Amino acid sequence: MSELNLTSVPKLAAGYRFQWEEVQQTHVLLYPEGMVQLNDTAAAVLALCDGQRNVQTLIADLERDYEIEGLQEDVLQFLVQAQAEGWIRYG
Repeated sequence: MSELNLTSVPKLAAGYRFQWEEVQQTHVLLYPEGMVQLNDTAAAVLALCDGQRNVQTLIADLERDYEIEGLQEDVLQFLVQAQAEGWIRYG
């Protein structure tokens, strides 16, 4: 398991798919054993876990898009949890 830092590049783990679920009117994370219903914050972060941008850029993009500063600690905590759940990995 890779250690998280600001230069880490997160992406969804193999077997997971992030999508909008029309019936439930929410974003979900689908995987072979089931589905995780995501809140808006989790969806915003996971949408940026594209394997292209590093954590620092992801945080900057969120702060710009939502016009708020100081998201680093919250985003890092979420990414640690998402990795522990097996939802993401670092490339």
